[in-house]
Amino acid sequence: MNTPLNWGILSTGRIAGAFAADLARSERCKVVAVGSRKVEPAQRFAATHGILHAHGSYEELLANPEVHAIYVATPHPQHREWTLKAIAAGKHVLCEKPLALSVAHGVEMVAAARAKGVLLMEAFMYRCTPQTAKIVELVSSGALGRIGMI
Repeated sequence: MNTPLNWGILSTGRIAGAFAADLARSERCKVVAVGSRKVEPAQRFAATHGILHAHGSYEELLANPEVHAIYVATPHPQHREWTLKAIAAGKHVLCEKPLALSVAHGVEMVAAARAKGVLLMEAFMYRCTPQTAKIVELVSSGALGRIGMI
């Protein structure tokens, strides 16, 4: 990837701050915008994390053409709404866990992303760790015997 993936962060809470700090160390990605329900918290967050654009609404963030991907860090009940809006805006989405509050909502979100041709991923880091790969290997090989329940 020659050009960085430009991120927008939707919300300004503690986990959003951790995401911004971690992404600042990336060679392939950068946070270029943050959105909040009011401009002041967005401006404080942007100043703290060296982010160029501070938007006073989530809609403004989603409309920013410099943003390729959105990190949805809102409270859980808002994940569906803002993930669907980000997808509709043509943005790739990393949604904090849980992705949805019901299977039906999760299916709806995945279908929307597929229809729009954007990536949707839940920020469930454990799926991407070496420990998880080892567990899958052990279970698949039968080394642990028949697994009846986890």
